[in-house]
Amino acid sequence: MTTAQTITIAIDGTDSVSGLWQRPPDARACLVLAHGAGAGMAHKAMAALADGLAERGIAVLRYQFPSMERGSKRPDAPAVAHAAVRAAVAEADRRAPDLPLFAGGKSFGGRMTSQAQALVPLAGVRGLVFFAFPLHPAGKPSIERAPHLSDVALPLLFLQGTRDELAQLDLLQPVVAKLGERATLVLAEEADHAFHVKASTGRKDTDVLAAFLEATADWMAARLG
Repeated sequence: MTTAQTITIAIDGTDSVSGLWQRPPDARACLVLAHGAGAGMAHKAMAALADGLAERGIAVLRYQFPSMERGSKRPDAPAVAHAAVRAAVAEADRRAPDLPLFAGGKSFGGRMTSQAQALVPLAGVRGLVFFAFPLHPAGKPSIERAPHLSDVALPLLFLQGTRDELAQLDLLQPVVAKLGERATLVLAEEADHAFHVKASTGRKDTDVLAAFLEATADWMAARLG
């Protein structure tokens, strides 16, 4: 397994956050991966994503949002989060200029990445990857977080569980369909927002994760030609 290297990422020349850089010897692409609102880059779920992608020839740059770096439980304002996304993308490009670049994240991190891309395109990024895109808050189904996706002129990959309480399926599917051919939705039956499945399904969480990682690697490979 490729070991992650701890790095520092400068933001706007005035602030900095920590990052974890993981490049396997056979890397063919790089994903800049942002964490969710409640857990940082070193959380076991983030490590599992990074390790699994590295095993599939994808370099990964994980990074902290400034609030997480400070130990705050309140997520950053969008503008602050967007600046961190841009700094991390620039750092990944500096470290691996030979690798095709993708960006995205888990839940909140994916949404902040798509918002940043919608406002001003992220330099060099070929597509966005969402691990459990948070379409709405839990218990408050809506599509108010979706309009900015129409301003993202890149391929989009949504990896979602059918029991995700932050992305009700009957709302998410029409949103993705409206985005047209550039959007791909991959579903895991009975998985929740954390990609957990009940034992009664006969599957394990690791099965869900492996399927999503394979789908991600294949999707990236299809966009490298």
